[in-house]
Amino acid sequence: MTLPGDERGGSSSAGAGLSSPGAGVFSGVSAGAGAALVAGDSFHEMWRELLPIGRHPDSGGYRRFAWTAADAECRDWFKAQAESRGLTYELDRNGNQWAWLGDPAAGDAVVTGSHLDSVPDGGAFDGPLGVVSSFAALDELRGRGAQFTKPLALVNFGDEEGARFGLACVGSRLTAGQLTVEQAHRLTDGDGVTLPQAMAAAGYDADAIGPDPERLARIGAFVELHVEQGRALDLSGDRVGIASAIWPHGRWRFDFRGEANHAGTTRLVDRRDPMLSYAETVLAARREAQLAGAVATFGKIAVEPNGVNAIPSLVRGWLDSRAADQDTLDTVVTGVEKAAREYAEAHGIELDIVRESFTPVVEFDHALRDELARVLGKTGEDTHLNVPVLGTGAGHDAGILSGSIPTAMLFVRNPTGVSHSPAEFAAEDDCVAGVTALADVLEGLACR
Repeated sequence: MTLPGDERGGSSSAGAGLSSPGAGVFSGVSAGAGAALVAGDSFHEMWRELLPIGRHPDSGGYRRFAWTAADAECRDWFKAQAESRGLTYELDRNGNQWAWLGDPAAGDAVVTGSHLDSVPDGGAFDGPLGVVSSFAALDELRGRGAQFTKPLALVNFGDEEGARFGLACVGSRLTAGQLTVEQAHRLTDGDGVTLPQAMAAAGYDADAIGPDPERLARIGAFVELHVEQGRALDLSGDRVGIASAIWPHGRWRFDFRGEANHAGTTRLVDRRDPMLSYAETVLAARREAQLAGAVATFGKIAVEPNGVNAIPSLVRGWLDSRAADQDTLDTVVTGVEKAAREYAEAHGIELDIVRESFTPVVEFDHALRDELARVLGKTGEDTHLNVPVLGTGAGHDAGILSGSIPTAMLFVRNPTGVSHSPAEFAAEDDCVAGVTALADVLEGLACR
C-alpha cells in the first residue's frame, strides 16, 4: 500500500494529514486510549487500502467517476469491508451499497455513511472520510462491547458528485423520488453515453432504478460524517462540528451562440463572438455574489468549434451559485442573468439560460441535531467536545434524504479550507476524533 508523497501521488497534500499511528497521535480523543487505538488502527488500515484507487499519477487528485473502473474498485472495497465484518451486504435498485448489522426489516434503523465517487481531480477526503469512518466507528463500538437495540446500516451512495452526468446525488435522488426514471434515463456524459448505458456496461440493471420508499420507511435516522468544506472549524479551533443547514444552491447553463469565423481575417467590428459575452458574464457573477455576500462560480465551459484560430460559434458555461437564504440566491442569479442578456444583446449574441438543478435550503432535523449535540456534549460527567453548529454551502446526500427521513451531519476540521482539490486535508487525530464522535452518536441512537 502507498501513502501520500510516494510515487503514486507525488508531493500532493491530499492525504498528508494521515500520519503513521504513534505516541501522541490520538491525544485528546474523548473515548479513552483503548477506544482511540481501536478507531485509529481501524481507520488507518482502511484508509491505506482505499487511498490509491482512482488517483491520477500526474495531478495527485482523484477521478472516481460513476460507473467507471475506479468506481467499481471502490465498490469492491466497500463490499469487502462489509463482508469481512460479517455484515449483510446489499446493492439496492439505484446502485447504492448497504451493509447491515441486524434485521433491515425491523425498522427504525440507524444509518451512517457517505459516498466514494469524486469530482475531477478531487481530494481524498470528500465522501470517503464518511464511509471509512462509518466502518471504523462500528469497529470501535464492537470494541466497547456495545449492544445494539436497533438495526445499523452503513451506506455508500452512488454518483454523489455528479462529475460524469452533470447532476449531483443521483443515487439518493432516485431513492427519494426527487429524480424520475425518465429524467435519469436522459442523463448523458460528455461522450454521449447515457446513464442506463453506463450502468449496463458496469453490469447493473438500469431498468430497475426508481423511488425506494419501502427502504426509506425502514430508516429512523441518517447521520453523515463529512470533511468540512471550509475553515469554520479551523478558525474556531474545534475538531468536530454539527451541521445546521445546507444553503440553497443550484446550477444554471448559459448558452451563448454567435458566429464561427476565422480568427485571423475577421475584423473585430464584424465579429459575433460569444466568448466576449461569456467573459463579461463571469465577471458579473463575481460582482453580484460579492455584493450579496454569496458565492457564484463559472467552473465549467464548453466551446465550439474549440479551435485556436477560430472565433467560437458557441460558448456554453455552467454557473454554480449558493447563498445563506433563498432571497439572496435569487438576487444573485437574477443579477447574473440580467447582465448576461445585456452583454449578449450588445454583441449580437443569442442566449439561452437553463436551470439544470436546484436544491432549496435544507434545515436538518432539529430533534436529531439536538440529540447529536447532547450526546457529544458530555460522556458521563465530563464535557469532552466543544461542538459548534454551522451551516454549509455544499450539498450532500443527507440533504437530499432530509425530506424523507430525519437526517444530520457531522463535520471534521479541514485546516486548509480547500475542497474538490488534491489540497483537501484533515489531520489524522482529527479524523480519529470524528470516528469517535460518530461512534458516540451511533451508540446513543442505536444502543439505548
